[in-house]
Amino acid sequence: MATVFTKDKAALATVSSLSDSDISVDGNRSGVPELGLPVQQKQFWWQKRGAYDPDAIATQPSVFDDKNSAEKYHPPSNWENTHRFDPLFRWTWREENRLIRKVDFRIMVWACVMFMSLELDRSNLVQALSDNFLKDLHMTTNDYNLGNTVFKLSFMCAELPSQLVSKWMGPDRWIPLQMILWSIVAFSQFWLNGRSSFLVTRALLGILQGGFIPDIILYLSYFYKHFELSIRLSFFWMAMSIADILSAILAYGLLHMRGVADKSGWRWLFLVEGLLTLVIGFLSAVLMPPGPCQTKSWFRGKDGWFSEKEEKIIVNRVLREDPTKSTMHNRQPITPRTLWKSLCDYDLWPLYVIGLLFLIPVTPQSQYLTLSLKGLGFTTFQTNLLTIPYTIGHILTMMLLTYVAEIWNELTFTAMIGQIWALPFLIYFVVADTATASKWTIFALTTVFLSYPQAHPIQVGWNSRNSNSVRSRTVSAACYNMVVQAGGVIASNIYRADDAPLYRRGNRQLLGIACGNICIYLLTKAYYVWRNKSRDAKWNAMTEEERLTYLATTTDEGNKRLDFRFAH
Repeated sequence: MATVFTKDKAALATVSSLSDSDISVDGNRSGVPELGLPVQQKQFWWQKRGAYDPDAIATQPSVFDDKNSAEKYHPPSNWENTHRFDPLFRWTWREENRLIRKVDFRIMVWACVMFMSLELDRSNLVQALSDNFLKDLHMTTNDYNLGNTVFKLSFMCAELPSQLVSKWMGPDRWIPLQMILWSIVAFSQFWLNGRSSFLVTRALLGILQGGFIPDIILYLSYFYKHFELSIRLSFFWMAMSIADILSAILAYGLLHMRGVADKSGWRWLFLVEGLLTLVIGFLSAVLMPPGPCQTKSWFRGKDGWFSEKEEKIIVNRVLREDPTKSTMHNRQPITPRTLWKSLCDYDLWPLYVIGLLFLIPVTPQSQYLTLSLKGLGFTTFQTNLLTIPYTIGHILTMMLLTYVAEIWNELTFTAMIGQIWALPFLIYFVVADTATASKWTIFALTTVFLSYPQAHPIQVGWNSRNSNSVRSRTVSAACYNMVVQAGGVIASNIYRADDAPLYRRGNRQLLGIACGNICIYLLTKAYYVWRNKSRDAKWNAMTEEERLTYLATTTDEGNKRLDFRFAH
């Protein structure tokens, strides 16, 4: 006999005591509001035509509609949004869609601005290279490689500690503090005087910026469903690419300041962009609410950003899709035991292997792009402007890839497209005599090559889905980004000075890695298909009573539950 669960014990008793005769023909109990018809979750704008009714009930069926499972998933009293949880609450598609747009404007837009500031302070080193940065500091390309290695190692080592601090303090406090601290280091690069100071600032930037990406992804998960988050992560990385374009435009102007106060143009580039990030960091301290039900403040208004009904929609729609999001409140630290348990989650290791390797085939070319363009004979200012076309292409292909993954409901094969894209270009760079080719031919090929469809938004969302708990999601997000940075360390040391200027040895290594990546994606697909079939066999062999007993008594958590299926 189906039922619902509510935090009001009296209401629960009333609902649970209803007999089968109280159930209407359509399966609902008398006095219990009807649920909306189950719909495909991918409600993009072009899918809302025809039979779409904006005034229909949007509340989707969930575990909270059955008392046997509702008690298992009921939010704890110390969760910050429990007072807005109500399994009897209903809302329409019109109200939900209007609210999502509001959340996008209030939360997502500023998250993208913060990510852009991160990228500005990371990408400006590439722009500085075009202004005799290495020559001014008496360094070589190997020193540049070492700086990138130090940065990524520091970034990687800071990922997990930063995520743990964020879970303890709350991302709304930790992220602005991170930004303020790294911006100070960023504009301090104005006073660089050699290899040692360059390496020190690289290390400090890595330590202070490490963890920012998983921190912000955890924060966004408070407001969005899984499929919504995947799409918005593509906006996130689109913002990063827009920051690369802005960095190139700013560099075009700021590098013209060479000679002002007898300083190099790249020094002014670091100073101005670092100060810009400092301003964004201070604004973030007042523009980031702790959660959907905690938006009231002196800056955001005494009534907050969302009405009581809007808060209830955000909380209930997110919990109905993923009840595990209430298992930890937004100021609750990860204990050593839960940390170790999350690190030992072998079902996420295939995604970590992918994260380690998938960016390597394209990273050296992007890091050396300005040096390569100058080597082809382009001027400093032409070089900075010529980095813009591939960034625009990258935005378009990444957005298209992310939408395709959600529409097809296919993650593995879609994410693998980027590796297939890279193959013909890497083959060309290995076998062709690029030394005699036209500089515009090399520019065009490199531009199309670097316009590859990046799978990062897909894979971050994929990792989040397959975690299936706040505890695991918190740690796995940091672990995933750590291995991505480790891959960056590998990529930063493939192009070496003794292989310049064509880097044929390096390109052969990149080609081999791209081919290996395709095999890894296929093996990952096979692993998750096998895991799901194994669970299907166990689950289907159980009687209905055994399943209910399992749900009520199991100690399995997160993605170890028999009723969980891995996305692939």
